[in-house]
Amino acid sequence: MELLDGKVAIVTGAGHGIGRGHAMEMARHGAKVVVNDLGGSERGEGTGKAADDTVQLITDAGGEAVSNYGDVSDHDQCGELVQQAIDAFGQLDILVNNAGIVRDAAIWNMPVDDWDLVMRVHVRGTWSTSHFASKHFRERAKNDDSLHGRIINTTSGAGLGGNFGQSGYATAKAAIVGLTLTLAQELYRSNVTVNCIGPAGLTRITATMPGSGEAFEPNDVPEGEWNPMDPKNSSPVVAWLASDEADYVTGQVIRVIHDKLIWMGGWYERADVSCEGKPWDAEKLGMTMATELFQTRHRGMVFGPVK
Repeated sequence: MELLDGKVAIVTGAGHGIGRGHAMEMARHGAKVVVNDLGGSERGEGTGKAADDTVQLITDAGGEAVSNYGDVSDHDQCGELVQQAIDAFGQLDILVNNAGIVRDAAIWNMPVDDWDLVMRVHVRGTWSTSHFASKHFRERAKNDDSLHGRIINTTSGAGLGGNFGQSGYATAKAAIVGLTLTLAQELYRSNVTVNCIGPAGLTRITATMPGSGEAFEPNDVPEGEWNPMDPKNSSPVVAWLASDEADYVTGQVIRVIHDKLIWMGGWYERADVSCEGKPWDAEKLGMTMATELFQTRHRGMVFGPVK
């Protein structure tokens, strides 16, 4: 029996790169897949039928898949996407939110329309597909105690640690982590897990980032050998998170960097100091902050703890 036999999955942004890897891996393990892709550029411009190429690869390998060309930034089209999975295959079990674009610039150079579009595709796109999938999961859970619903969202290193020139993209990817943590709580009683994957790899999007091609070239890897920058490297982890074996994992962020799995920890209370029941005095806070809280006055504190 395959890992995902009997499952129906939606993968957004699956016409290329990481999303294509996820869709193909799902199908390889027995899932029926709705391959969503608007078919535009990495900047979100234009449309096309890139989804068809992924569907062809899946069907050529003996799997089942259908194309969807919807725009995830359009709320109604997200509802149509979920309904297509139900109409085509009878149900939905797995939603993988992978679709994304980049429009990078330092904040003083970034047009507000670019900011808005990046947020719409990443944040609203993830929220809207999850909205409609959640309604389906909750309705099924009322009568089907065998439901193992899955939502797997996508963050990035930019969202977890910031990145110069990506105030839109990084903010969107950080917001997706917050959404993941909230949905994990809201859907827990419906037997739905919600997790976040942080993949790495050479893709159309990463190729636009400064220095992306300097550290590693695909030609550095001899033919037939494992490629540490292959965009498919995180797909087995996504397939496992989508399986029944992962019932106990929810509200987590897992990064897949080259050959490493990294379980990320969230915000925590690093240090605290009390004013002992008295109001804080702004004129006296300087010494408290430097000696008891941050333990440094080094300007580099803005980038993390000084060692």
